[in-house]
Amino acid sequence: MKYYLIAGEASGDLHGGRLIRELKKQQPQALFRAWGGDFMQENGAEVVRHYRDLAFMGFVEVVKNLPAIWRNFRFCKADLMLYKPDVVVLIDYPGFNMRLLPFLKQNGFKVVWYISPQLWAWNASRVKQIKKYVDLLLCILPFEKDWYTQRAVAAQFVGHPLLDALHEVAADPDFSLSHQLKPDQYLALLPGSRTQEISKILPVMLSTAAKFPNYPVVIAQAPSQPADLYQRFHHIHPFTLIQGNTYEILRNARAALVTSGTATLETALIGCPMLVAYKGSALSYAIGKHLVKVPYISLVNLIAQKELVLEFIQDHCTPESMAEETNRLLHDPGRRAVLKQGFTALKEHLGGVGASQRAATAIICAE
Repeated sequence: MKYYLIAGEASGDLHGGRLIRELKKQQPQALFRAWGGDFMQENGAEVVRHYRDLAFMGFVEVVKNLPAIWRNFRFCKADLMLYKPDVVVLIDYPGFNMRLLPFLKQNGFKVVWYISPQLWAWNASRVKQIKKYVDLLLCILPFEKDWYTQRAVAAQFVGHPLLDALHEVAADPDFSLSHQLKPDQYLALLPGSRTQEISKILPVMLSTAAKFPNYPVVIAQAPSQPADLYQRFHHIHPFTLIQGNTYEILRNARAALVTSGTATLETALIGCPMLVAYKGSALSYAIGKHLVKVPYISLVNLIAQKELVLEFIQDHCTPESMAEETNRLLHDPGRRAVLKQGFTALKEHLGGVGASQRAATAIICAE
């Protein structure tokens, strides 16, 4: 079997790598070619496009980078025709993958979409394309299967692969000592993985952290980003920069300030009290606010179906706005207990460990 996987972000690389690992257990002779990152490559894929060259955040940024995006489309189509995979696995990344669907169908490729596109959040009319072009849809959030089923799309809920990731990474008892940190006595910052969002949100997070000088700051460096992107903001407030150890950073932190995205769910599943921040270009935010049809921006609140964690979005993403909640996260036992109880319930809704294995089995059974 020959598989071609397409992911465009760090989370897609993570989940794609684990999917490849599980497929290889059941099909040891399988071959993998991918758009993804280092983790996919480590698990046996030949990576032909790295996600760090693919992720453009916001409507304005996409328009500005249209020439590069169209070059990627042309390359992808040509590469697929040369490789001739038995199965194409699309992993999230809907802006690119949705536009690729007609080409895949026209050329007879079997299409699996793993980590179904969040059409329930915006542009629900595109569900017709999923029904027309996708052979197998695998959902990782519990409410997604029902949403797609109500619209006559055959979907399977396989559970969330982040639970697999957390289960595999054992706690490191020497982490704090090796980084000269005191457990439960520092503030973690997760400012995202894209250059644009880090540049906008990290200064706000650091200015917020500066209001709590008794808590050192630790920043989780995105694997695709250079250290100097972060160091240019060192004048705002001192920090320790650590790469490749996000889970340990969160396990040992007192609290965290997290950019909206998959990292919010990772933080919740680890059980670290947090707030959520988002800040984009004014035009991109205005367009997004008009189009998005969900009440919350974070996955944590969407799954919980209530505002469990506080969200500080755009004009409200300021040090002054975030300081009060940061203080509660650090010092209020009641607030911390409410969050930890909510995070435990959240974990129970996500299907348990084994999502990657269930997804691999579903793909093989559908062949």
